[in-house]
Amino acid sequence: MKTYIYIAVMAAVTYLIRVIPFGFFNKKIRSVFLRSFLYYIPYAVLSAMTLPAIFYSTGNVLASVIGTVIAVALAYFEMPLIVVALCASVAAFLAGFI
Repeated sequence: MKTYIYIAVMAAVTYLIRVIPFGFFNKKIRSVFLRSFLYYIPYAVLSAMTLPAIFYSTGNVLASVIGTVIAVALAYFEMPLIVVALCASVAAFLAGFI
């Protein structure tokens, strides 16, 4: 029975988080600062969730740093995502042996 209560509370909280902004922001946001702030929130949250996982996923921080540097370099030169992911993974894997 407790499980159903937990699920109901989680559903209500998730629903409220998505619905409350519609109640408060019924007009178009005209503030350039606020619109810019809201525009970058998804990128900031994604970075905050991903970056720690990158450096602690291998158990060897040096291998993770090498893989990250390779990924950033390849992304800078606009390589396809699959190439970036594979090269970074291989670099981190090989660096783990060193």
